[in-house]
Amino acid sequence: MNKGQYVFTQLCSFLPKVQFDWYVKRYEGNKYIKSFTCWNHLLVMIFGQLSNRESLRDLVSTLNAHQSKFNRLGFGMSVSRSNLAKANEIREVKIFEDMANLMISMARSKRSGEKDFFLDGNVYAFDSSTISLCLSTYWWTKLHHDKGGVKLHTLFDVKTNIPAFNIITDAGIHDSRVMDRIPYEQGSYYVFDRAYMDTEQLYFIHRTESYFVVREKRKMKYSIVEDHNYNNPDTGVLADQTIRFEGHDSKKQYPDNIRRVTFYDKEGNKTFVFYTNNNLITPEDVALLYKYRWRIELFYKWLKQHLRIKEFYGTSENAVKIQIY
Repeated sequence: MNKGQYVFTQLCSFLPKVQFDWYVKRYEGNKYIKSFTCWNHLLVMIFGQLSNRESLRDLVSTLNAHQSKFNRLGFGMSVSRSNLAKANEIREVKIFEDMANLMISMARSKRSGEKDFFLDGNVYAFDSSTISLCLSTYWWTKLHHDKGGVKLHTLFDVKTNIPAFNIITDAGIHDSRVMDRIPYEQGSYYVFDRAYMDTEQLYFIHRTESYFVVREKRKMKYSIVEDHNYNNPDTGVLADQTIRFEGHDSKKQYPDNIRRVTFYDKEGNKTFVFYTNNNLITPEDVALLYKYRWRIELFYKWLKQHLRIKEFYGTSENAVKIQIY
């Protein structure tokens, strides 16, 4: 029921302000601040996303049209280009990162996931998406060929369709170098594209008693320990083998046996090779798990279409990360 509050105020009333205030206190976000607190900052950034403001000037101009309502909307006494730009530049990013992680955990707890999913346990897809930036404006980052950008690495919960974990890095960092920062859960499944075919990192997942499915990046040297003589043209499975790596580095980095599944996709007329440390599920389930990885691609597509993460309200690294979180 509408109790006389603005729609924006009603939406923001669901935010866990007590926990946010604790993060602010932990990182001393309001130290030496007389006006425009971290809470005001958060609400202004949310308003910019919901109203699809394209720039700092656009955001402040829109806010000034509602200046008489600032206190009731939660924006504080005043919002100017200078104090918003300064807050984006110097305010601690961890405040907004921790708040984002809290909101993610709350959203996941309210989603039961797919009840008819073919596997028990959590299933995650991990991938990254590059957000391109103009190098002359965002001087602190460099990708390649005089281009700038940052990478958003996301651990996506396939069953609930909600991201479970996010990391923002320079775009030049290779995807596989972030794998050791994933909070692995015992018994859960982690699905990777071929960019994450890192035998050392895969063996770390294996030792945590988690399961992985990864697509082959390049042809690996291996010896067949056991051929299960499994060939099913109807489902597309061409081979199911237990192998051992024989390459100079891969043999040292992954000394145990590993499962190799070859799958032919009729629709795309393409052959895929997958590696997994799970010997209990069927080879069809291995291919199906990789197919579910496409959900994270759809998430990134939705993210870039509907959220303001291509144009930023500040040019510093701090401002970019705050806006993404």
